[in-house]
Amino acid sequence: MPAANELLAMLILLMAIGAFAGVVAGLLGVGGGIILVPAFYYAFSALGYGGPDLMQVCLATSLATIIVTSLRSVVAHNRKGAVNWAILRGWAPGIVAGAIVGVLAVAHLRTPVLQAIFGTLALVVAFYLGLGRAAWRLGPAMPTGALRAVLSPLVGFLSVLMGIGGGSFGVPLMSLYGVPIHRAVATAAGFGVLIAVPSVAGFVLTAATAAPPWTLGSVNLPAFFVIIAMTLVSAPWGVRLAHAMDPGPLKKVFAAFLSVVALNMLRKAAGW
Repeated sequence: MPAANELLAMLILLMAIGAFAGVVAGLLGVGGGIILVPAFYYAFSALGYGGPDLMQVCLATSLATIIVTSLRSVVAHNRKGAVNWAILRGWAPGIVAGAIVGVLAVAHLRTPVLQAIFGTLALVVAFYLGLGRAAWRLGPAMPTGALRAVLSPLVGFLSVLMGIGGGSFGVPLMSLYGVPIHRAVATAAGFGVLIAVPSVAGFVLTAATAAPPWTLGSVNLPAFFVIIAMTLVSAPWGVRLAHAMDPGPLKKVFAAFLSVVALNMLRKAAGW
């Protein structure tokens, strides 16, 4: 059983992480997972937990929180008629299949490899956030047929490797194919559910070695419950801030911050 001061330190760190993730998600529309994964890693490392499976715990716990936040988001957006169910139904089988393959891949990858993958993909996300333009297009409508059969599992697979939901890849993808931004955000929340539910089911059955206390399979339960509670409180703060200021410049600042986080992950993956 961990000491009381150790549990208190973990609780304080997790509360701070949840508050920050909620504000940023509400302010910038960026999924919390891309913040939670590195934050979990640094918090658990600072508390003395390590081992080859620490990144697996961070990814799994992040995805567990995404089940709750994405479901809430889908319900809220659907009340406003913003979810494109045709896209969601067409892309669902491939996304679920990619997520399942992602879990199998993560189970066989150790922390340095997962850090390198996260850092590389986070740099791609940071590039799009900082330099992307609303006018950029790959086509007039979301792909179907063979291209969808390739892209949909790729979205699920890469999202699980990063421990994120549908926003970081889904929103840019749909925007590049002409889906209006409010519909892209709403539909990407559905992507998040499709990614998180099967992947978390797999991670619960995948035991992590040297994990923080009260970890079920690879999902840390204290982190899950604290993050959900804090984001429920702090996400509305971010939404109010978004309506009070122009989030455009803040996206560029966040892109720079994410680039630093990504580069630091790559540094750790290299053992520096």
